[in-house]
Amino acid sequence: MRNFHFALLRHGITAWNTEKRIQGQSDISLLPETIDEYGRLQLPEKWRKVPWRVSPLIRTIQTAVSLSIEGVSPDEHWIEMNWGDWEGKKLSDLRRQLGPRMQENEGRGWDFRPEGGESPREVLSRVEAALAGHRDGDFGVVTHKGVIRAVYAAARGWDMMGKIPDRLDWKSIHVFSWSSDDGLGVVDLNCRLLERDGTTS
Repeated sequence: MRNFHFALLRHGITAWNTEKRIQGQSDISLLPETIDEYGRLQLPEKWRKVPWRVSPLIRTIQTAVSLSIEGVSPDEHWIEMNWGDWEGKKLSDLRRQLGPRMQENEGRGWDFRPEGGESPREVLSRVEAALAGHRDGDFGVVTHKGVIRAVYAAARGWDMMGKIPDRLDWKSIHVFSWSSDDGLGVVDLNCRLLERDGTTS
């Protein structure tokens, strides 16, 4: 049986995040102040000793570089959920414009699908393909909120409807397990990044 742990970290804040616009696979850079902030932080020691990957989008690459994570390799499996025609729009506006259609869509949980985009179930499928093919022990990924939510939901047994069972800190590392027999599991949530002097952020 193959088994390993992997750490997921969401990228830092972009202008679209502050404007509450849906980014999806749009390639938006970090804010300059976010780059400065992450430049004062580092990974917990355990996770400095493993290989890291990034999504191909610039915001994950900039986050990894700012944290001084060396030798990262881009991997398409970890790219953000495709929000299709809704990228650049605000969820609040879509809910107002689409009304009951949006409520019905969001009520599908794993099968929620933006117009022209992909569902969380499809995101999980590509992530699980990467995990099933992994042979090299523990690793980390700088990725996206949609990816982390899908992995968390599968590991926690959450149907992606209603309130999320745990509060996830999007500036922290979330650690999961994978085994060829049992699939995904939750190991540790909300592991804080450290200041460069070793204190918690």
